[in-house]
Amino acid sequence: MKRYKEYYVPIFFLILSILGIVAAKVGFNFILGELYARFVRNGIFLLALIFPIMAGMGINFSITIGAIAAQISMLIVLDIGFTPGVGFVVAILLSIILSGVLGNIIGNLLNRAKGKEMIASMVIGFLGTSLYQIIFMVAYGTIIQPFNKDILLTRGIGVKSMLDIGKYKDLFNNILLVTIGDVEGSLIPIIIIILVGILVHLITKSKIGYQMNAVGENMYLAEKVGINVDKTRKIAIIMSTILASLAQIMFIQNLGILNVYTGHLNLDIFASAALLAGGATFKKANIKNAFIGIFLFHTLFIVSPLAGQNIFKNPALGEYFRSFIAYGTIVFALMMNLKNAEKQAPSQM
Repeated sequence: MKRYKEYYVPIFFLILSILGIVAAKVGFNFILGELYARFVRNGIFLLALIFPIMAGMGINFSITIGAIAAQISMLIVLDIGFTPGVGFVVAILLSIILSGVLGNIIGNLLNRAKGKEMIASMVIGFLGTSLYQIIFMVAYGTIIQPFNKDILLTRGIGVKSMLDIGKYKDLFNNILLVTIGDVEGSLIPIIIIILVGILVHLITKSKIGYQMNAVGENMYLAEKVGINVDKTRKIAIIMSTILASLAQIMFIQNLGILNVYTGHLNLDIFASAALLAGGATFKKANIKNAFIGIFLFHTLFIVSPLAGQNIFKNPALGEYFRSFIAYGTIVFALMMNLKNAEKQAPSQM
């Protein structure tokens, strides 16, 4: 039975999803179309969580900083006024540079919080959000003078809370179009996510990937065999932050709207819950967990409000259930992680 233990959580979510689909009374095409959008918007976020878990740092809740880097990059592009094609490329390059720098800072901070990385990364995420919001609410229009005044509020201080980037949404509209369920979409975003997934897989099998695994298994033994533990952990966080920034660029492009102050909120929670739903733990995660999790978790996410409407005549109950599932999955994983740690403790004494 132990060999099937990693599938317990995915099977549980599969059962919940099937029950939700039956209760919601929705067609397969509707679900497939919604899953396409959610896969494009969230796929790379799950991949961004793999490296820190491999390195023994648990869930990196500071991926929100990577998303903030992406939003800053998009704001710069919109402010300067690039054409969508050029602007998309520039935004990607800017977000990689900015998220790499921020990831290096986060990596240094988390190396000072060994054993408490998840709590520390959550605090870093909150702090980063506060600083980001202050800058674009107060500094933009006062200390920072934009080129494009249209992005400012009518008072001339602070960026608008929502910016329409519909032209960016249309970038892939006429390229490799396919009908997926009830939605017509481009294969380009899916190809990009698959290529990123392949890249992540190759990195996990490379020298740095094996070093991350060694550090994650036992950082003290890893250090004794010549692995630079702090550097390896920092690289894991840098790559995680960069991937999160690319994920947010994909999210914004697909949505066609930049939610300046709230677009990055809770993405760490939902990405973590989806990865855990795919069978990952705080100590082990892979590509398979990411792709299984995104389909199972988001299927349940899609049907929950409709199921709540049909069963209880109240869609709000479905919304509450979605939040409960997201946070509940993380709490469940934390409890299982603590239980396993207690089991391993006697054997290590």
